[in-house]
Amino acid sequence: MPLRHPDPDLFAAAGAQDAASRAPLAERMRPRRLDEVIGQDHVLGPGTLLHEMVARKALRSLILWGPPGCGKTTIARLLADACDMEMVAVSAVLGGVKDIRQAIEQAQAYWNERRRGTVLFVDEIHRFNKAQQDALLPHVEQGTVTLIGATTENPSFEVIAPLLSRSRVVVLNALDAQALDTLLTQALSDAERGLAGHTLDDEARRALIRAADADARRLLGTLEVAADLAGHAAPITLAHIEQAVQSPWIGYDRDGEAHYNIASALIKSLRDSDADAALYWCMRMLEGGEDPMFIARRLVILAAEDIGTADPQALLVANNVKEAVQFVGMPEARIPLAMACTYLAAAPKSNASYAAMKAALADVREHGALPVPMVLRNAPTGLMKDLGYGRDYAYAHNDAEGAKNQAHRPEPLEGRVYFEPSEHGAEAGMAARIRRGRPTSDPRRPRDSD
Repeated sequence: MPLRHPDPDLFAAAGAQDAASRAPLAERMRPRRLDEVIGQDHVLGPGTLLHEMVARKALRSLILWGPPGCGKTTIARLLADACDMEMVAVSAVLGGVKDIRQAIEQAQAYWNERRRGTVLFVDEIHRFNKAQQDALLPHVEQGTVTLIGATTENPSFEVIAPLLSRSRVVVLNALDAQALDTLLTQALSDAERGLAGHTLDDEARRALIRAADADARRLLGTLEVAADLAGHAAPITLAHIEQAVQSPWIGYDRDGEAHYNIASALIKSLRDSDADAALYWCMRMLEGGEDPMFIARRLVILAAEDIGTADPQALLVANNVKEAVQFVGMPEARIPLAMACTYLAAAPKSNASYAAMKAALADVREHGALPVPMVLRNAPTGLMKDLGYGRDYAYAHNDAEGAKNQAHRPEPLEGRVYFEPSEHGAEAGMAARIRRGRPTSDPRRPRDSD
């Protein structure tokens, strides 16, 4: 009797099931339908753009913009499934134009063989350079593929304008504590895909949610490690969570939007004299791996721009701190940076010099190279004296009133007032001296902000 060969489909199915069981918890717990996605109701709920696209099965090109672990890849897959489309994925980190070309060929084959459209999912699309993004453009325009790009960076900076104009930007939220708590409950109660049998007390639960920092993958990955530490079906304790976490993760990207947002928060806190907030943002940047010299340079700029002559010592302090940071390096550099934050926050504020600079620069650019008044020109030769260079110049130490009323600017700019000292700090006494030094007939020019 001939031996019957086992059905190869049985082996394929068994292999797929085994691979699925060995997949990380975060992969096993991926939502299987759009209505299972947690924390993104503002873009997936009834009446939203994506909900209507799915209802009409008319998916359009999208850029999904959101922080790590918020569900960008999952949503892209589920949108393709819900609209009965194939999906081809390309990683912008690892791929290039060759991969785009192969993906387009695959999309064309799907259409020719199955009459099904294709979603081309580009993960980390902001990592593609302009040439690579340009290579996508004609295929998106022609409808060969429907593009879904995922990015953690602001697409207005990272995605070329032609591609951006042909896509809808969908902003996804960071997962809040409630959403993460729901994910935990699902993972601990799901006997098929999750960790049913394990329990997590309230203290451990709060610690895990805090350590996840709004990232679902981080949450489930840490939970899985903690469950392994606890053992089969054993309670997961705070000690297991702490061991699984090891050290806190600080959400900060030195080259991304968080870099600029947190730097902005530091500067604005200092400008508003909130020393505590400034210290928090400064330490947050350092813990996230920021170059301490970047922070020091920003403090030097702030001392000149936002404090200025209200406290002339501020620039000296900031510059000395910059030198100290460069000299001692990390981790001790945190100490002078903290000193600078507290000093600059407490200093009186004035942007009068900065505003005056901008006003004077505007006149330079508008009027060009106007001639220096003859009275101010140096006359080292007899010819120059004969031509009137320096004629009637009043030496201020001999005749202060005469010097005050002589022409110091090109004629078209006489009467311009750029510098208006505030009544803050050292500028309070400076204001009267500056105004006394102006010609008596000099009409005051209002500042642009007035």
